[in-house]
Amino acid sequence: MDKKYAVYICTGCGIGDALDVEALSAIPKEEGMPVQTHSLLCGKQGVASIKKDIEREGINTIVIAACSRRVNWDVFKFEGCIVERVNLREQVVWSHPRSEFPALTEEQKQDADSFDPVQLMAEDYLKMGMAKVERIDLPQPYKLEIVNRRILIIGGGITGISAAIEAARAGYDVTLVEKEKELGGHARRWRKQLPEASPYENLIPPVITDKIKSLEQYPNIEVKTETVVARVAGQPGDYTVTFKKPGEKIEFDVPYPLPDEMKVDENGKELDPETLHERFMEYNKGKKDILTLDPNGEKFGAVILAAGWRPWEPKGDELAHYGYGKLEDVVTNSLFEEIAAEGKIKRISDGKEAKSVVFIQTPGNGDDSDFEYTGAVTSLVALKQAKYVREDYTSDGKAFIFYQHMRTTGLLENFYKSIQQDEGIFMTKGDVVSVSKDGDGLIVEANDTLLGEKVRVKADMVVLATGMVPVTVDDPVVNMAYRQGPAFRDIDLFNGYVDSNFICFPYETQRTGIYAAGAVRRAMTAEESMIDAAGAVLKAIQCIESVNRGVSVHPRYGDMTFPDFFFQRCTQCKRCTEECPFGAIDDDAKGTPKPNPTRCRRCGTCMGACPERIINFVDYSIDSISSMIKAIGVPTEEDYTEPPLRVLGLVCENDAYPALDITGINRLSYSADVRIIPVRCLGSVNVVWIKDALSKGIDGIFLLGCKHGDDYQCHFIKGSELASIRVTKIGDALESLALENERVAQFDVAIDDYDRLPKIINDFVASIEELGPNPFKGF
Repeated sequence: MDKKYAVYICTGCGIGDALDVEALSAIPKEEGMPVQTHSLLCGKQGVASIKKDIEREGINTIVIAACSRRVNWDVFKFEGCIVERVNLREQVVWSHPRSEFPALTEEQKQDADSFDPVQLMAEDYLKMGMAKVERIDLPQPYKLEIVNRRILIIGGGITGISAAIEAARAGYDVTLVEKEKELGGHARRWRKQLPEASPYENLIPPVITDKIKSLEQYPNIEVKTETVVARVAGQPGDYTVTFKKPGEKIEFDVPYPLPDEMKVDENGKELDPETLHERFMEYNKGKKDILTLDPNGEKFGAVILAAGWRPWEPKGDELAHYGYGKLEDVVTNSLFEEIAAEGKIKRISDGKEAKSVVFIQTPGNGDDSDFEYTGAVTSLVALKQAKYVREDYTSDGKAFIFYQHMRTTGLLENFYKSIQQDEGIFMTKGDVVSVSKDGDGLIVEANDTLLGEKVRVKADMVVLATGMVPVTVDDPVVNMAYRQGPAFRDIDLFNGYVDSNFICFPYETQRTGIYAAGAVRRAMTAEESMIDAAGAVLKAIQCIESVNRGVSVHPRYGDMTFPDFFFQRCTQCKRCTEECPFGAIDDDAKGTPKPNPTRCRRCGTCMGACPERIINFVDYSIDSISSMIKAIGVPTEEDYTEPPLRVLGLVCENDAYPALDITGINRLSYSADVRIIPVRCLGSVNVVWIKDALSKGIDGIFLLGCKHGDDYQCHFIKGSELASIRVTKIGDALESLALENERVAQFDVAIDDYDRLPKIINDFVASIEELGPNPFKGF
């Protein structure tokens, strides 16, 4: 791209009042760049002046020094132009008010040893923006030759059927796969269903039959029963899927990557890359590569995983105090539903009428928790099944519900209230101690924690509120032909659920193009699952159409960039393949990366992982960020008697950067010694940036990003966690340079932690002050 530069500085929103705009304008002029100032750059006249320069002067590389990049992004979007936003408003003048950071007086301006920290900050940010645009280019979309718009839906229960209908209604061809002989899943074995319309008080007949009839009306829906997915290969817009019959053997997969035990020596120490590669080659000698496409496979553009759930089954004697496994009339709620669906509720042991039924919601014996995989759904199921007892035995049927936590969601609270009014249903918060045989019936003993009394209830049956286990706990279902393996990675950390970030991006899994709906995402009622199915279909459609346009899906929706590899310098270390949170990179037998651009979500984790720095994006690269770091002014004793510190903040654009903006909006201030560079994700931070900053003389560096760990909020799943590991490992390099480990730190914040940020930043700056200046300053 033949670049023609221009810089535009806005003086509105207090910028012109707080800063010496003439001094700012002198910076691009010294570099030979034309510069304009405007009192309202985002207004019609301001935008018109930029467009005029684009049309008449051929300007195509623009630096806009004004408000945050997070606002007016559509206003400052110019076709065919590189646009870099310099945040003078939120992160300079609003967060560093002159009431706290006074401008220099005329007398001070004559003193060469005086400086204005806010002005220096603004000048640095402008220089950083100018440096960046010199190192980036305009992205071009990556487009597949042919984009397949067919949607595969795995699971023929109420969620999968609903998803198929929604996709077909939207005009997409659908293939619905079900491993059983019939569609319907668990819903086929229900007596009744929870209410789904006002007043939400009465049970309704199952809607599954009507759903199946509706499905049959769509000619663009293909149904495959007694079929499972043997393998999903390829990438969004171009998946190749192999089907098989349950139990059928298909030989094309190899056990790749190496098993964990082969990655270490006899002492458990991790092997070096060369030895790992030798073992890999030996292990896969003569075997067929898992990535080889099936010539007989069917093509799809996106996949919806609606494989559902199975009932949780107690193991061993963990519920022996309830008689489960020994007393026939102690059953799970799933089995009780099947009994009720067959007709009048009767005991399993002798076929007699079950007029008194106790529903137990917790493990009991002093345990305040619920059964595994339970929640609002199991509470509602207990209420529903208690109603069955009253329907079958109107005059003398009794249902007792012992719970520690009763949860009803949304308008289903009305259903709970209607159950409370039934004189034959008794509910109490209680701790069940035991269930034992009593003649031809059962005795349930409990401590009533509301009344503080011991309770004994005679029962014909006892029902345990066991939970809904996502089938992905036992089986990956999709069987992906990815180098990272056939299953969703780290799924055990999420109890088998397949959401990649349930807080920010529901339906999305760790594999772009594969979306989750229903009970594989979280425990849901049938009503919630039908709504969830529509959401997953919308995500699948969005993915297909984004691939067709050559842009990324969420969270960087619309991004046309993709990782570009300089393979000549690749050492086949496989870090990019292994660390990508979305499995977007495969590799060949030698370990050379094989990117799949439409799987990529543009987080840049691969760029941060690469020790050779050969992975870049055209508008976000190792060089572009390094050039911004090098553009930061680092005052020394040659400049001032007491030079100010310089602290670099590498800040995640997803939560931390907007939190900083909100800090400015609320006029909360922090040290003016800090310089902020937004990054796509902390996972994209390459340690060379930290080394560049320290070698330039910057005194301290902090990384600011999303929370990681069990309660992770990282938009790219693993980014913050990977960054923390890299920061830990950089300690050895710091010590070799005679620098303290404390000069580099990482902090986790949520988007609403804006009020905490000033203290976090100021405390870190204070700790750097105690350490003293970077000894490399001035070299």
